Amino acid sequence: METVFPLWNPVTLPVSGSDKRFPVRRVFCVGRNYAEHAREMGHDPDRDPPFFFIKPADSIAQNGAAIAYPPLTQSLHHEVELAAAIGSDARDLTPDAAEAAVFGYAVAIDLTRRDLQAEAKSLSRPWEVGKTFDGSAPCGSIHPVGRAGHPRAGAISLQVNQETRQQGDLAQMIWSVPEVVSRLSQLFGLKAGDLIFTGTPSGVGAVEPGDRLHASIEGLSHLAVSIAAPAQGQGSGP
Repeated sequence: METVFPLWNPVTLPVSGSDKRFPVRRVFCVGRNYAEHAREMGHDPDRDPPFFFIKPADSIAQNGAAIAYPPLTQSLHHEVELAAAIGSDARDLTPDAAEAAVFGYAVAIDLTRRDLQAEAKSLSRPWEVGKTFDGSAPCGSIHPVGRAGHPRAGAISLQVNQETRQQGDLAQMIWSVPEVVSRLSQLFGLKAGDLIFTGTPSGVGAVEPGDRLHASIEGLSHLAVSIAAPAQGQGSGP
């Protein structure tokens, strides 16, 4: 197949215990899946069906990356999350069947331009401008289910410059991973390579250039990234 310009390299993530890599197709993110985080964002937690937004695969940042502070924001926030990696195509799954579609799990961070997100909300516009930019989806190694099982509980936390900012437990999710995967499979045909970020506990806050972020979930490899100065010519950060 001849293309009008060279094809880009696919985005991949390391797989724990293997030389093979996980090719990333799409990144789906669940909004407000922990009760205390919903409250800190000014919403009442409830059991309405979960809602989603999408980041492109090339928003992934690898473990150890230095992520340029994004343009047009003065309020870049961290959100530590459990990521579920889909390993097979699936549609209209029941919660009982959903776990079979999961290849593995990883620690992830949803970076958010909070001021742009808030502005979009106030104007009843989509959130993507606040959620999607280069490096907005750091993600660690994928731990296959055969090695890590299906984590239903366990400590989840994030530190900034060795100071704990977020601390919770996976058991505090409003919607469990099987419920999230099931609902998403009703909205979209899931594809092997999809990642699902499953929400963040309370304690989200701002980061600045020079900050070092360390995210962890019990039983999974840690994720560490840093925030670098804005890319040349993109405008200043805080």
